[in-house]
Amino acid sequence: MPGYIHNKKRIQDRLNRLEGQVRGIHRMVDEERYCIDILTQVNAVKAALDRVAVSLLDDHVRHCVTDAVRDGRGEAKVTELSAAIGRFLAG
Repeated sequence: MPGYIHNKKRIQDRLNRLEGQVRGIHRMVDEERYCIDILTQVNAVKAALDRVAVSLLDDHVRHCVTDAVRDGRGEAKVTELSAAIGRFLAG
């Protein structure tokens, strides 16, 4: 079971809002709105997506990594977590 299962609805709601925001940006481009206004919205979407990612990382640590440590599989999960954090920060 994924670590985010208890927050699944909240994550889905956030992603639905993000989809709406991205459609709004697309509409702004269609309407040839001012560049800075579009960039402001792009930045808002990036920040919201980062919040989703941090929430998923937090759930992963609190559930998947914690359970793996209890079961003696901690080293592999910590390595996986470190790689995921690295990809997130590099993105």
